[in-house]
Amino acid sequence: MVKKLLKLSYMLFVTAVLYMPLLVVLVISFNEKSLDVSNLGLKEFHFTPKWYISLFENKDLIYSAFRSVCLAVSSATISTIVGTVIAIALHRYRFIGQKLVYGSLSVIMMTPEIIIGISLAMTFIIIGIKMGFWSLLLAHTVLCFPYVTITVLSRLRSFNRSLAEAAADLGASDIGIAKNILLPLIIPAMFAGWLMSFTLSLDDVIVSFFVSSDKYEILPMKIYSMVQTGIQPDVNALCSVMFFITFMVVVSAYRMVRSKPN
Repeated sequence: MVKKLLKLSYMLFVTAVLYMPLLVVLVISFNEKSLDVSNLGLKEFHFTPKWYISLFENKDLIYSAFRSVCLAVSSATISTIVGTVIAIALHRYRFIGQKLVYGSLSVIMMTPEIIIGISLAMTFIIIGIKMGFWSLLLAHTVLCFPYVTITVLSRLRSFNRSLAEAAADLGASDIGIAKNILLPLIIPAMFAGWLMSFTLSLDDVIVSFFVSSDKYEILPMKIYSMVQTGIQPDVNALCSVMFFITFMVVVSAYRMVRSKPN
């Protein structure tokens, strides 16, 4: 009984530490006055949804959000295709440098984003790619596809290889095996990887800072520029909306990853 209470207390403490700042932002987003030095204790709280109304009436934010969604959908789709092909190749074939390829995926995932952003920006400048949508698309694809590969590869490792071998013995081609056996198995993992990539692209600030331009401003960079002059109530409302969307996407991805193959 005591151990259960300690475990429960520990879980509640960790949850409070992680989510308390987000809860504060959510509460402040419904307050008539913004949180400043003179109102640190929220002594005068007056509920109002006007910041959400003004948020959705802001055309600049809507355009930035639309650009971010288009970018996130595009990069997530490309990352899913590239990551799935690499995962199938790593699982199905044996080739020289296979361990190097797998290790490079971990390197990309573990490398700080500021290093990735600087290196990509220098590469784009050297090869002549203008900063904008295409540079952001390539950068976000590089950032996201390793997560898709690891997710799909973990799904493939639970697959019984004898099924593919039996299909090959019966005359099935590699394309037929991938289409009729592997693809139905990894669709949940592909969808989960797509959702993860979508979330990473939608929320990314550091990499986007180095490869974006003023002509194509996405939502995270718009928020970053808005908070330079102080945290305004409409920014709190926008952060609350983004957190809710991201939370739903992550929950969906987690449920897809946990689904067992038939």
